[in-house]
This record gives sequence, structure tokens and C-alpha cells, in this order.
Amino acid sequence: MADMKNEHGLGKGTGAAAGAVTGGAIGSAAGPVGTVAGAVVGGVAGYAAGGAIAESVNPTEYDDHFRTSYSSAPYYSDRYSWNDYQPAYQYGYNTFGQYKGQRFEDVESQLERDWNNVRGQSSLAWNDAKGAVREGWDYIERAMPGDFDRDGR
Repeated sequence: MADMKNEHGLGKGTGAAAGAVTGGAIGSAAGPVGTVAGAVVGGVAGYAAGGAIAESVNPTEYDDHFRTSYSSAPYYSDRYSWNDYQPAYQYGYNTFGQYKGQRFEDVESQLERDWNNVRGQSSLAWNDAKGAVREGWDYIERAMPGDFDRDGR
């Protein structure tokens, strides 16, 4: 049971971090105060969404799934390693809850804009990362209860 609490907390934490980054980026249009306000609001929303996702998708199992299957994905290139792809899958995990109820296509341009700020040490440019981000997003969408899949995929 302690492991489940840790996974739930991890999901909330990653959701809060992703929400804060995106909220800060969006709020920056209003200047420094907007950046801070956006980060706070985004962090709170991300915290709640991350917890809901962690209840449906164990973050460790999610990571393990892609760690063992990424090299057989259609977008995989042997120019890159797991260390390049992992941040893209994590980005899909983090942003699904942040954009809850929206289609990937509807937020893709925002995801692309934010990729360079969240990719860490990944060598993937957005065009190389997009497939992994999308696959991560779809994995969560299929696991979540309710009708998140509005476009019939």
C-alpha cells in the first residue's frame, strides 16, 4: 500500500511540475507577475490531474512499458537512446492531465512550443519526439476511466 501512495504522490508531483511550467509559459505574456501567477495556477491544476492519472496509470509501470517497447515503435531511430525518448514519454504523461478533455491535435502546437523547455538532456527535436509524446498521451487516454477519447481512436 505504501508503494501505491508513493506512486500517487509521484503522479501529483509530476503533474504539478508540468502544470507550473506550462502555466508559467502561458502567463509570461502578461510579464513577470503573469509568469508567477500562471505557474501557481498551473501547478495546482497539474497536482490534481497528476493524482487522477496516477490512480489509473502507475507511473513506474508506464515508464517500464515504454522502456521495453520504444525501440520497436514506428518513430524510433537508432540515432537516439532511451535517455532521449524517456523525456518525450514523460512529457506525454505529464501533459495529458494538464489538457484533460482536449484532443492531442488541439494542443499539439502548445506542446511543441513547450518541448524545448521540458526536454532536459534529450537530443530529440519536436519532430522526432512527437511520436513518443503522442504514444504516451494515448496510453494514458486508454487507461483513464470515462470518455477521454473524443475523436474515436
